[in-house]
Amino acid sequence: MEMNKKVLIAGVGGFVLGVVLLGLVMFLVAPSMMIIEDVSPLSYEDTLQAIQGSAAAQDWVVPKVYDLKKSVAGDGYDVLPVSVLELCKPEHAARVLGDDDARIVTSLMPCRMAVYQTSDGTVVVSRMNSGLVSKVFGGLVTEVMAQAAAENEQILSAVLP
Repeated sequence: MEMNKKVLIAGVGGFVLGVVLLGLVMFLVAPSMMIIEDVSPLSYEDTLQAIQGSAAAQDWVVPKVYDLKKSVAGDGYDVLPVSVLELCKPEHAARVLGDDDARIVTSLMPCRMAVYQTSDGTVVVSRMNSGLVSKVFGGLVTEVMAQAAAENEQILSAVLP
């Protein structure tokens, strides 16, 4: 009987340790998995224009570009160039918006990309890893978000090396 207690305690302890280690690994690795960043070979302005042109060529709409440098300048702050582009493909949006269960992801719509310049002049394109995030939802959301993520990468392939 005493041996069974030791085995049980060791098993529970091993399980708890495994959960803690998994949590630690996720804490350290998840941020780099959730956001994708690439260096653009183009200037800041040229990168913005190239993304918009590539999106239009692939039947995506760019309804808004937020110039965050300009936005915070109005409050007296001076930051390096940074913009957020909204990208929308009405076909994808309609599929999600037409399904009550899928509407849970409307706060993630439209797709967004950021272009920013670092202090050393490097231009970076950043976006959420929508393909990975889509796997959490399942069903129609996974299907549409995964397709949108793949198309967004195609849009960027015309810009990034």
